[in-house]
Amino acid sequence: MKTKWTMGGILITVILFGYFFYKIRPMPEAPMPTAKTSMEGMAGMEMEPTQGPAGLAQTDVMVSPARRQLIGVKTEEVREQTLETSIHAVGIVDYDERRIRQVHLRVSGWITDLQADYTGRPVKKGGSLLTLYSPDLVATQEEYLLARETWEQIKNSPVAHVRAGVDAQIKSTRNRLLLWGMTKDQISQLEQRGIPQKEITLYSPAHGVITKKMAIDGMYVTPEMNLYEITDLSVVWLYANIYEHELSQVKVGQEAAVTLAAWPGETFNGKVVYIDPYLNNETRTVRVRMEFSNADSKLKPGMYGNVVIKTKGDKKLVIPQEALLDSGKQKLVFIDQGGGMYEPRAVTVGHKTGGFYPVLSGLTSGERVITSGTFLIDSESKLMAATNMMGMLGMGGVKMEQAQMGEMEMGEMKGMKIDQSASPREQIVEDLTVTLAVDPEPPKRGRNKLRLSVHAKEGLVTGAKVTVVNNMDMPGMEAETVEATSTKDGNYEATVAFTMKGAWTIDAIIVRGKAKPVTVHFTVPVEK
Repeated sequence: MKTKWTMGGILITVILFGYFFYKIRPMPEAPMPTAKTSMEGMAGMEMEPTQGPAGLAQTDVMVSPARRQLIGVKTEEVREQTLETSIHAVGIVDYDERRIRQVHLRVSGWITDLQADYTGRPVKKGGSLLTLYSPDLVATQEEYLLARETWEQIKNSPVAHVRAGVDAQIKSTRNRLLLWGMTKDQISQLEQRGIPQKEITLYSPAHGVITKKMAIDGMYVTPEMNLYEITDLSVVWLYANIYEHELSQVKVGQEAAVTLAAWPGETFNGKVVYIDPYLNNETRTVRVRMEFSNADSKLKPGMYGNVVIKTKGDKKLVIPQEALLDSGKQKLVFIDQGGGMYEPRAVTVGHKTGGFYPVLSGLTSGERVITSGTFLIDSESKLMAATNMMGMLGMGGVKMEQAQMGEMEMGEMKGMKIDQSASPREQIVEDLTVTLAVDPEPPKRGRNKLRLSVHAKEGLVTGAKVTVVNNMDMPGMEAETVEATSTKDGNYEATVAFTMKGAWTIDAIIVRGKAKPVTVHFTVPVEK
């Protein structure tokens, strides 16, 4: 069957070539009976890896200025920046545990007048809560008064041990009254009256509100009974749960703010005072406690609010979130190498903070990464790496020399030739002698510097306009056009990008005033 080369025909040829190269060549003693030609001329064909830089299944890609403008490629410099962000959560207001007081009696008796008579009632420190009749307390008062009277009678006695005994009784009964809840002022009043006080007043030990009340008017109470719970609400706590991936950003002392539906438009400011040392297994969150001033009592325990914890990290190398491509298996960015050349590079980043990722490895300050058009560049890079397999269509050092496909049966591939030859680095075209030098030598993938020396009969040509067109002979490959600059010694330099291994064509177009433009062709093999 005779036909012309098509994309499908070329692809089939390459696949068959690979098959026969690996399956038939090791067994020359058993050739295919239908083959009309041998595979000896194809020995030595090199399989090109599809892996790009840093083990990525991608490779460098070159994009022309027109195409960059069409897809909207934008870049941004990798720089150091202090990452500031806010963690948002829902919090609930609670009591400050350190400001809760319980009220107990120290002696049994009956409540005769309940003054703090409902839950939620505000009380002041030293304010009266109730009055109590206690037979034990009355009897001790009488004992104290009797001891004082006895002292007045025997204080001038010459018998020392008698005076000491009465004095000890006075001190003992006084201390008992203090331990049972009477104040020094109440004892002073008792001494002035000279008669026992049948009912004593119980005073509040703290400022706050009554959050629990068990006392009832007329109730018989004992020391083990909790009569009141008084809580100071001038300072309250607020609890919020944050996710474990946010934990590294939260530290004790950070500022926090809360807004509540009850007070629209108001923001209450506080700070983080404690972080739980354990994780909630069910919600995978960590509880954070914040402290807020509540002098006006607007923050009421049980209220829900929207919490914002302001975090401020160290100065780190960062990239915008738009620059990162995360496939789940790897994270990469594209580096702008200049001249439309973009390099895929694997990176390691931390948690996103305020639209930026901190860079842990893979980038240095000052490099530029693509922030717009990233997905299209990524697709171009993957396509280039896939096409790079087996040097298909002239890539990787394999070049199709024939324009037509000859007769081919199973095992027969005519017209395919491996060509990695380079053209002479010095060529004469019309009246010009042009010499090409490449730095580095031999050329390698990536950026390479070209040096062109142009001579005419009268000597070195200076002041010419030299344009370099860099291309690989394959369908879909865009040529790179660079204007060469004149150096001090009269030569011309240009930097081009070789994106893959293979034979690259360098066309130097030389324009000298009104003279006819001269085009010189070079072929440069790239092997690494």
